Amino acid sequence: MNLILKRIALQKDPGRRDAIDAFLRQHQLSLEADCELAIVAEYGQRIVGCGAIAGCVLKCIAVDPSLQGEGVSLKLLTELMTQAYELGRSELFLFTKPYNAAMFSCAGFWPIARAGNRAVLMENSRERLARYCRQLAMYRQPGDKIGAIVMNANPFTLGHRWLVEQAARQCDWLHLFVVKEDASFFSYQDRVALIEQGIAGIDNVTLHPGSAYVISRATFPGYFLKDKGVVDDCYCQIDLQLFRERLAPALHITHRFVGNEPLCPLTRNYNKRMKQLLEAPGETPSITVVELERVEKEGGPISASRVRKLYKERQWSAIAPLVPAGTLSYLMHRAEREQQTA
Repeated sequence: MNLILKRIALQKDPGRRDAIDAFLRQHQLSLEADCELAIVAEYGQRIVGCGAIAGCVLKCIAVDPSLQGEGVSLKLLTELMTQAYELGRSELFLFTKPYNAAMFSCAGFWPIARAGNRAVLMENSRERLARYCRQLAMYRQPGDKIGAIVMNANPFTLGHRWLVEQAARQCDWLHLFVVKEDASFFSYQDRVALIEQGIAGIDNVTLHPGSAYVISRATFPGYFLKDKGVVDDCYCQIDLQLFRERLAPALHITHRFVGNEPLCPLTRNYNKRMKQLLEAPGETPSITVVELERVEKEGGPISASRVRKLYKERQWSAIAPLVPAGTLSYLMHRAEREQQTA
């Protein structure tokens, strides 16, 4: 078979991007917005397969049914991995349907979390997750009540500070995880710096660097699942399964703290599923979910989305009561830089 593989820079070639998206849609899939690079398999000048890279995630892998069983999927996957390695991305992940897991296993991927018969998360290492959990275990602290918060902090507000204070007060020790992916308005590096400043003076807290094992909703792929509700539920299951079965046991976490969500239905549903999945009986110890009332200021709950809206409007006097001094200073300097480069 005279199969030709081509590398496509998706941001620089909108015409090819549209052609790849059209091919995927013929197979009830779609090309997600965060895909940076693609590998296209052509046969007789016709697209017969494709795959894409988004950060360290391989996604949007599809092959024309007429060529399935011809080894095209493995060739695509091998070329995608080569491309990722050349970009310095050696720790790779992919999400797929469970019935495809055997095919990806042949290319060196192992399943690490699963949402029933709908989705499975795989990575290209048998040991990396176990190694990460062993590293986490080095940060265990003594106590009967060990808490955890997973935070995006986009950006860090006084509401986040209040949540950390309340959780730390109720626990012997608190572990704070940051969502790592740069799919937020503010970069991961900046968000971590603001959190570190913002929690100063709370002694019984460990701030953990972000990891690929704290899944971001913004980067969870839904291209192979038709229903948005199914996508959201699969995200919840995979993210919370990793937390309950791997991260929490490494640190002996007994409680997870969240702020209640009066504004965003997606986050409110996530909190509901969290309670169901973490507190249910299982092979690993259950984790008690503690939902705390959000602190209110200036006529409404403090939220990062509220701060972002005010930031876009440059409403500094309205932002000031909602964020620590470090966040306010950062936002003002950022706005100044944006104006200078505009």
